[in-house]
Parts: sequence; C-alpha cells; structure tokens
Amino acid sequence: MTEPMTSLATDITFDIRSLPKVSLHDHLDGGLRPATIIELAEAAGHQLPSTDSVALGEWFRDSANSGSLVRYLETFDHTIAVMQTREGLSRVAREFVEDLADDGVVYGEVRWAPEQHLAKGLTLDEAVEAVQEGLDAGVEAVAATGRTIQVGQLITAMRHADRGLEIAELAVRHRDRGAVGFDIAGAEDGFPPSRLADAFTYLAQHQFPATVHAGEAAGIESIVDALVSGRALRLGHGVRIAEDITVEYDDAATGPEAGVGMATLGRVAAWVRDRGIPLEVCPSSNLQTGAIEAFGKDITSHPIDLLYQLGFNITVNTDNRLMSGVTLTDEFELLVETFDYDLDDLLELTLNAVEAAFLPLESRTALAELIGQGYDSASGA
Repeated sequence: MTEPMTSLATDITFDIRSLPKVSLHDHLDGGLRPATIIELAEAAGHQLPSTDSVALGEWFRDSANSGSLVRYLETFDHTIAVMQTREGLSRVAREFVEDLADDGVVYGEVRWAPEQHLAKGLTLDEAVEAVQEGLDAGVEAVAATGRTIQVGQLITAMRHADRGLEIAELAVRHRDRGAVGFDIAGAEDGFPPSRLADAFTYLAQHQFPATVHAGEAAGIESIVDALVSGRALRLGHGVRIAEDITVEYDDAATGPEAGVGMATLGRVAAWVRDRGIPLEVCPSSNLQTGAIEAFGKDITSHPIDLLYQLGFNITVNTDNRLMSGVTLTDEFELLVETFDYDLDDLLELTLNAVEAAFLPLESRTALAELIGQGYDSASGA
C-alpha cells in the first residue's frame, strides 16, 4: 500500500498547558514527586541516591537517559520501594491526580502493577483499594479548586512473572470500583504476551479491555503477539510498527516534490493502521529507552510524524513523568517545535485519545465535547 508523504506548517499562538488533555499511558510508579520519594524513603528506611529533591530529580532523569530500557527500568527500584504501604500508595496516587490536573489533563488512565507492592504485607486487593482511595482524594482535591478530572486504573501484570491470570482476575474484581483496563509491562524482549495467554482469554471472556506494551523493546513480532495472544485494543508505545513501513524518496525531485516520499506499508502496519488500533506513543521516553534507535537518535528522527501523516491512530503520552522529566504539555510542545503541528493537529491527537479511552461510548462522547469546548476557547471560536 503506497501513500504520499507531505509536511505540516503552523503558527502556534496559544497556551498548550491550558488545553484539555487525555493521558492514556502514564505509570503510577513513574510519576512521583521527588520530595515525596524522600519523605517516604526516610519513613521506610530506604536509601536513595540523594536526599535533595532537585538532585534526586536530576538523578532519575540522567539514569533514564541511558538509551537502555533495562537501565531505564532500574530507576523504579526506588519509587516502588516507597510504595509498599497503604499510606504511601494513597499519597502517591492523590498527588499523581493533582499533578495531572495541573497539566490540563481532564481524563487519565493510571497504570501500575499491584504485585510489586506487597512487600510490607498488603494483599493485592488492599493495594488496589489504597490506590483508588488516593485517586478519589485527588479528584476531590481538584474539584475543590473548581476544575474537573476523571481517572481510572489500568491494572498491570508483570510479563516476566507467572501471575497473569491472578492479576486479570484482580482487575475484573475491581471493574466497578475504579479499574478500567488491564496491561502487561516490564521487560518486553523475551517475554511475549503469549506467556500470559490464559489471562487474556479470561479478560476476553469477561469483556474487560486490555492494552499491551509492544513495539518498544521488541519489534513487529511482539506487536503481532500483542494483537493475537493479547487481544490488545491498544498498543503501549507501538512505535516500532514503523519498521514495517518503507519510505522511498526521489532524489531528483525539485520544487514542491522535493523531500516528498512514497510510503509502502507492510501487512502488519496496514492491519494496525486500517483498523485504527491506537498507538500510545511516548516521544521522550522512546528516545531514552532506545525504542526508535533504528530511525535515529533525536526527536526529528522519531517515526511519530510518519505514522501520523499516514493515518495511524496516534495518541500522545508521557510514560513516566519523573524519569523523562516531562509533562503532557512538554510532549505536545516538543511535537509543535519539531514537526510544526498546529492547534488542529493537537486536537486530532487528543480526540484520538478520547476515542481510545477505556470508557463507555456515552462518557467518551461527553469527554469529546468537553475537549472541543476547550479548543474552541483556545482558538477564540
């Protein structure tokens, strides 16, 4: 399948932070405030690389900038260590919601793995209840300021462990108490979704939605397995789908045709594009983990614009705000500066996220109306 490639141009004159946003791929243990980590670590007797909040934040960002997903994941040893009590989980969840709202997020899905938070005696259900308690408190705190935000939990199973079915059952148990979806995370390469096939079958039998980390540390085969074994309704990251796309340029072309290439989609890329399977793209994180190293080492090489122009269902996300040192506003600004995206582009990307959200149709319709009103206000319409 061949498609023409074009360029975008814009004049950004609005405040991106004020725009209503939707966050689908944001890890609870990757979004802590450094000051909170220090306080909780002191109470838990956990040693940190630094007890200065500024220096600690820099340590997380430097460690995450290694270009290795394995090194990137090692930073979570410290955040998870301070999230082992009901009080710790609840506080982190509450602050997580408050920070999202400060960034203009009006709907967010918070993913985390309860099985990693049992070291101090919590049960899986108690851990989920603690996080929900914090999320509810955060929503109430935001409401007290005259703003609104809606959040849901994405209950995550670690792909290298053997608790997939147990965690899927946990998610379904809490489906009417805050859980909106299921995910698998952790080391992708070597731990395919097929290892947790019984969990995904259980979810399908109970009509509970799943998103699957795929196309980040592993390639096309991982994406295929996420779609087949994982029955994924969304792909976490998914950027390596671009490895199934070939772009050819006419070096002799001049004028308007110069720099315009023809893209040919492979069978997997065409399937994902044509069926509108959402990609939860995290631009800054993808650079840090080396997910896009086949395309280059800077943001200009990121395949997000290629995928967007070709009609893939792109959503923009932060992944881990602490490690990447970014907000959703920062990620949008990065795309504006790099690819000349305008207000219409940002609206389309946001509405993509609305449509991909694990919400009932009526709720997505209402959310889309809220987003549209916010963008109308920003544009002066």
